[in-house]
Amino acid sequence: MDVFIKLTRNELRLYFREPLVVFFSLLFPTVLVVILGSIPSFRKHAPEIGGGTYIEIYVGIALALSLAMLGLQFVPAVLSLYRERGILRRLATTPVRPAALLGAQLASAILIAVVSGVLVTAVGRFAFDVRLPGQFVGYLLAYLLSAAGVFAIGLLIAAVVPTGKAGNAVGTVLFFPSMFFAGLWAPREVMPKLIQRIGDFTPLGAGERALHEAATGHWPSLLPVVVLLAYLVLFGTAAAKLFRWE
Repeated sequence: MDVFIKLTRNELRLYFREPLVVFFSLLFPTVLVVILGSIPSFRKHAPEIGGGTYIEIYVGIALALSLAMLGLQFVPAVLSLYRERGILRRLATTPVRPAALLGAQLASAILIAVVSGVLVTAVGRFAFDVRLPGQFVGYLLAYLLSAAGVFAIGLLIAAVVPTGKAGNAVGTVLFFPSMFFAGLWAPREVMPKLIQRIGDFTPLGAGERALHEAATGHWPSLLPVVVLLAYLVLFGTAAAKLFRWE
C-alpha cells in the first residue's frame, strides 16, 4: 500500500508538470460548458429531449469528454512513453508489480477526473442553473464506474503499445467514435434508436446514459452498470496480464 500511494503521488506530480494536458483534461470540459451555456437556445427547455435543456445534457457529456481525454489519450501515452524511455525497465528491477503501477495510474486519473467533474457540475449549477443530480449517489456511482471502465481500456492500450506515439495514436482513434456515442456532436436523446442501442454497449455511451438517468432522479439502469463493470473487469484484467516492462 505504501508503494501504491507513493506511485500515485508521483503520477499526480508529473501530471501537473504538463500544462497542455492539465488544460485539456481538467479545464477544457468546463470551458465547453461555459461556451455552450452561453448560447441562449441551449438554456431553453426543449420538448424533443424530454422537456429538459441542452446544457443539462451537455454537462454529462462534458464529464464523459474529460474521462475520454484522460483514459484514451493521457494514460496510454504516459505509460507507453515510460516504456519507450526505459523507465519501466528500471522499475522492473524493483519490488513494484505491474498491478501496483497500473493501479496508481488508474487512481491518479480517477482523482483528476473527480476534480474535473466537480468543476463542470459547479459551473453548470451556478452559472447556468443546471439542476443538481436528482439521484446524487447514483450519479457519483455512474461517474466512477464510467471512469474505471474507460481508464481500463487506456491501461490495456498502455500495457501493449511500444511507444508514446503509438499509445497516443491508438487512443485518438478510439476517442472520436467513443465521444460520438457519448453524444458530443449530437445528444444521444436525438439519435436514432439503433445508434442509441449501439452506444449503450460502448463505455462512454453507457456512462452518459447512466449519468443522464441519475441526473433526472432515477437510479442508473442495470444495462449501463453491467456494461461498465464488464469493461473494467475484462480490460483491467487483460492489462495486468499483458503488461510488458519493455
